[in-house]
Amino acid sequence: MSSIINELRDDKNYYGSLGKSYLSNSDIGILLTNPRAFRKEREETKAFAEGRLFHQLMLEPDKVKDFPLVDVSTRNTKEYKNYCDEHNLDFVMLKKEVDEIHHLVGVMKGNINFFIDIYSEGNLFEEPMVGEIKGMTWKGKADIVTKDCIIDLKTTSDINKFKRSARLYHYDSQCYIYQQLFGKPLVFYVIDKDTNQLGVFRPTEQFIKGGEAKVEKAIEIYKKYFSEDSTDEISNHYIDETLD
Repeated sequence: MSSIINELRDDKNYYGSLGKSYLSNSDIGILLTNPRAFRKEREETKAFAEGRLFHQLMLEPDKVKDFPLVDVSTRNTKEYKNYCDEHNLDFVMLKKEVDEIHHLVGVMKGNINFFIDIYSEGNLFEEPMVGEIKGMTWKGKADIVTKDCIIDLKTTSDINKFKRSARLYHYDSQCYIYQQLFGKPLVFYVIDKDTNQLGVFRPTEQFIKGGEAKVEKAIEIYKKYFSEDSTDEISNHYIDETLD
């Protein structure tokens, strides 16, 4: 187990072929909403790039030196398109967007309670874990493992809607999976990208139960279409719902 954990600390292994031998929370949304896209490469998006940069600046600043950016006003400029062509990239963040993320990091670090909770001595950053959940092997990589809980850092476009959007983005299944893997509750530390307002969101048992139900449904779909003992072809998948 320890050798696998050490290998998964490397992002190339965690997101590569080794990591793909495990299910993860990022698979939940795909299996539940669009299983035809399961294990297919996903295009880089602005939201994903912003989230990755925010996490790196907060927890792994040494990685930021390799973060690509272009100092232009918009993505419609010739300079932007030339940069993408030269570096074989489909998407690159603009310098002004990177500056905004730096500002968010400064705001979160500037809150004494957040700073103490995130950077307390003994905390582990980007810590992977694997384990069996409901007969399937799963992986997870915790942002911050403390002695009492797991802290997961999130950015949001509207912190006042975070409680509602948490289920939409499958943070409930993330809570369930990580609690099973690490044996500790997961707590979300959130910053609003527009207002810079901070929030701490702690899951209830009901919230986690909802996540468990999603995991069970995702496993059902995985077994039906993708396991060695699959009973159907993914080409036969369709949505069958009642309108009310």
